[in-house]
Amino acid sequence: MNAPSVQRLDGDRLHLQHGPIDVVLRAWGASAAVRDAYEAVVVRFATILPELAGELTELRKPMGARPQVEGPVARRMVAACRPYGGRFVTPMAAVAGAVADELLEVMVEAAPLDRAFVNDGGDIAIHLTEGETMEIAVAADFARGPVPALNGRITLTDRDRIGGIATSGAQGRSFSLGIADSVTVLARDAAAADVAATLVANAVTINHPSIERRPARDLDPDSDLGDHLVTTAVGPLPREAVLAALEAGRVQAEQFRLRGLIRDCALTLRGETVTLGSTRLPRETTQ
Repeated sequence: MNAPSVQRLDGDRLHLQHGPIDVVLRAWGASAAVRDAYEAVVVRFATILPELAGELTELRKPMGARPQVEGPVARRMVAACRPYGGRFVTPMAAVAGAVADELLEVMVEAAPLDRAFVNDGGDIAIHLTEGETMEIAVAADFARGPVPALNGRITLTDRDRIGGIATSGAQGRSFSLGIADSVTVLARDAAAADVAATLVANAVTINHPSIERRPARDLDPDSDLGDHLVTTAVGPLPREAVLAALEAGRVQAEQFRLRGLIRDCALTLRGETVTLGSTRLPRETTQ
């Protein structure tokens, strides 16, 4: 296992990378507080991947098999997935968000910060003290090519009590059972947002001959999804099919919102975007 790398970026940001974990973070506050927070997060970051690797067998088990874990990040992953135990989901659905939450907590406990974020591959943990705000750009529209276009921006305040934003979908780096270009979720923390985004993205689907799927195990023998069919390609779809798939995902997201598991959700497919509309996620794709 290679050693973790730490790089200072412009804008007083840190880039931390270790194996598949790729994080960009920033803290605001007194210079001494930011320094202490960065020193603490670098020390903690070096231990996360070995911890997760040591419990990978349990973390790949479906929640119905009651995975037993000990590490703090692994416990965050299991806790985030526990409310969804009635459906197929493994703790790996929350790994990026849980890592972001753990690193953010280390920073906040190390020093009094005004605000901070930890972005782990697009799953973001956020800390805001009273009176602070943070603007987040949402880039989720793949209708014009492989690089997502900017849908809009949202401004979070401490009063929103949103500590995590996560995005999932068939265009992302992980397998998806659905066809969404992207699903962005706002929740109490990044781990909660991460697993919800995964499950809502899975629900954005329809049966159509232009959709290609293969067992996850055929693409990656170590995938926690096993023989579940994952999306490998989506051909041309009529608009009514796109809207039907988005509606299936929206219904799932609304159920999660009513249970208090998420605050809002934006779902995008082929240039069409729908939201629950309970906060300030962009309601339609920017033209």
